[in-house]
Amino acid sequence: MTIEGRHALVTGGGTGIGLAVARALAGHGAQVTITGRRQSVLDEAAGGNAGLHPAVMDVTDETSVAQAIAAAVATRGPVQICVPNAGVAEGRALHKTDTAFWRRIMGTNLDGTFWTIRESLASMRGADWGRVVAISSVAGVKGLKGAAAYSASKHGVVGLIRALSEDYLGTPFTFNAVCPGYVDTEIVARNIAMIRDRAGVSADEARAMMVGANRHDRLIAPEEVAAAVLWLCGPGSESVNGQAIEIAGGQF
Repeated sequence: MTIEGRHALVTGGGTGIGLAVARALAGHGAQVTITGRRQSVLDEAAGGNAGLHPAVMDVTDETSVAQAIAAAVATRGPVQICVPNAGVAEGRALHKTDTAFWRRIMGTNLDGTFWTIRESLASMRGADWGRVVAISSVAGVKGLKGAAAYSASKHGVVGLIRALSEDYLGTPFTFNAVCPGYVDTEIVARNIAMIRDRAGVSADEARAMMVGANRHDRLIAPEEVAAAVLWLCGPGSESVNGQAIEIAGGQF
């Protein structure tokens, strides 16, 4: 089994984990549709890589997801590797969480994952092989202090993946979630500022708090997450199905 020539779709593929995943898949011969809300960011990410194909898509908009994936399928064939990665990571105490904040987190992290998988499956089901690898979080397998909405959304992603793995048992399709700890991306940089302001600590102290949350006391490289996704799409992983694989430097 090889992924060469297969159509992959990675949401949030213009930056961070998504871009690392897209590059890894393209490096092994896949034709990768990378989606995001900003054309300029996607174009820069593609940057002459013949295996990366930008497509503007807003995962919080059902119509946008359906139209963008349909167009990608019409151009590059059925989606056989679906990586719902786009997400927002923000914490807020529950008593300070209004409905607008709750819906924004759920709309991106859970609704967006649901729509992306549903629309990709419409074409994948007609193919002879397929992989869905959702990017969840360690917050999808444990409660993250001060981030009830985020934790709930990522638990929802893991639940969705586990249910789909049961629905498609015995088929050539597998469904798994990758659950990273703190990854060295722009999201961490933004969270440093939020923690600094909320906790009244320095930027270095805020960064140290996130580094310390990973069991091996360092930030995770996006390429480490990409390697896990690549493995789940490669030979020897056929019996890995319905799993939430933690990438956090140790047990939680």
